[in-house]
Amino acid sequence: MDDGLPQTDMERLVFFEAMRERCAAEYLRSPHDPENLTNWGNALLELAHFQQGDESVPLVEDSISKLEAALKINPKKHQTLWILGNAHTCHGFLVADVLEASEHFKKAATCFQDAYNEEPSEVYSKSLEMARQAPLLHQELQVQLASQGMAINASSSSSRSGNKGKKKKSSKRSDLAYDVLGWVVLAIGIVAWVGMANMAKAAPSAK
Repeated sequence: MDDGLPQTDMERLVFFEAMRERCAAEYLRSPHDPENLTNWGNALLELAHFQQGDESVPLVEDSISKLEAALKINPKKHQTLWILGNAHTCHGFLVADVLEASEHFKKAATCFQDAYNEEPSEVYSKSLEMARQAPLLHQELQVQLASQGMAINASSSSSRSGNKGKKKKSSKRSDLAYDVLGWVVLAIGIVAWVGMANMAKAAPSAK
């Protein structure tokens, strides 16, 4: 746990870590509960916020696994479809390969469309629009990161101690890339999650 986190972020970290533990315990008692699997997948996705670089990827992949398991039990659960769409969007931004990222964005768009078909809402509609724009944004970000990498390499090679400096700067660049991409995508998800929570309050009988 990072003591340097703002108080609100620390509270969120503690909350979702506790949720993950509760869901894991509940799974042992009821492994076929789609609601619990959905909450578990959501908690894992939220916890990915707080990881650095590649460390966030296993959490996102685990989240996808839990959400897909929930949909095998209840394929029409629109909340689960929506969260899975966010997880695929996040995964897409956390990989550099354009083709791999594109596959995740396509899966995200399918999830958002399916969620909208089950429960038409502005949240799902905006998420679908975001997924359709994601490939272009991903390409633009990769170009920017590549340009930054060239600048870092040129600066590092200008001194004899450049090798150590290069490794440190390259590492920092890698962490920064994942932080920026992950936080941007997941921040959008948080806003949408609040909207969905409000929608759920207005319609407690949601599917």
